[in-house]
Amino acid sequence: MSKQRRQFSAEFKTKVVLELLEGEQTLNQIASKYDIFPKSLQEWKKQFLENAALAFEPAKAVKEYKEQIKAQEQEIEELQKALGKTTIERDWAVKKLKSLGSSNRRSLVEPKLTTVSMARQCELIGIHRSTLYYKPKGFSQESIRIMHRIDEIYTEMPFYGHRRIYRQLLDEDVVIGRHRVAKYMKVLGIKALYPTKKRNTSIRNNEHAIYPYLLKQTEITQPNQVWCGDITYIRLQGGFAYLAVVMDWHSKKVLSWKLGTTMDASLSSSVLKQAIQQYGKPDIFNSDQGSQYTAYEHIETLKQHGISISMNGKGRSIDNIAVERFFRSLKYEDVYLKRYETLREARTGIENYIRLYNTKRLHSTLDYKTPLSVYMKKMDQAA
Repeated sequence: MSKQRRQFSAEFKTKVVLELLEGEQTLNQIASKYDIFPKSLQEWKKQFLENAALAFEPAKAVKEYKEQIKAQEQEIEELQKALGKTTIERDWAVKKLKSLGSSNRRSLVEPKLTTVSMARQCELIGIHRSTLYYKPKGFSQESIRIMHRIDEIYTEMPFYGHRRIYRQLLDEDVVIGRHRVAKYMKVLGIKALYPTKKRNTSIRNNEHAIYPYLLKQTEITQPNQVWCGDITYIRLQGGFAYLAVVMDWHSKKVLSWKLGTTMDASLSSSVLKQAIQQYGKPDIFNSDQGSQYTAYEHIETLKQHGISISMNGKGRSIDNIAVERFFRSLKYEDVYLKRYETLREARTGIENYIRLYNTKRLHSTLDYKTPLSVYMKKMDQAA
């Protein structure tokens, strides 16, 4: 017998997303708790954040909705004249389905529908029938353990790609395939540091614009001249989280940071906005070509403040070496030593480390001064 597809109400989705945003449990833990797809939970969070502003501007939402309806009605009218009502309805439905994620399309299948078979429904909306019967599972403890180890190997040897990490794991008697290592590296959001162009394992959206690297010919001599941003994987006993930071390139001062359960554009954008609100704006902002940094929300924030956009060359994470070195220090000097169990513990511990990093930790590249002292001295001189 076929298993009926579960349907989720808007109230249930809101409840689960709010629980995720509270940050007490990882994405993996919440997905397992409610027996839902982790990817579905990520999409719910994205939809929730993208539409949150509408709660404060209902009139604008109604106006935009009416404008959309009007545009659609005009389109349908034109199609009816050319092709007829049946063809119009078919084309309109196909167009709408293309804009939905796979999980949303799966929810459209009606097992009890007698006029159209389930196989035909799946074919019409572009999904495989087998996906309807997949029982969602989060990462197992063994998978999380392996990802923790991959993170450790990469932190020690950031020039290792998935092939070398795979061989290292085999030498440690870890049973795993090379393609699975590559998959886990994408989940972790890491890629090998190469001085020349290599294949980039960061997740890039081909629909997003890519900007040139501006720092090659730029002499960085002042705070707020160049900021850089990046996201890294943070290990927890029961799962993992992602840390996004914005750093001042010249002084190495961490300007803002945030620990989240998903690696998405909302995480990188919120950290950028926080830094701008507190420290003003830089001349240039540099990042990698990951979809979090090429997304509309992040790019528009930079454009609105007149900030020049710089992105690492493809396969050249070394172009953002300032923040990469900070992540390495953070993990060796704090995360790996303290073995955080929960998100709350990790937030508190990382906050304490960043405070120490900015105010007390001496940097050889800064002539054994602290990032804060270098940042404030240069800012005072500029004033």
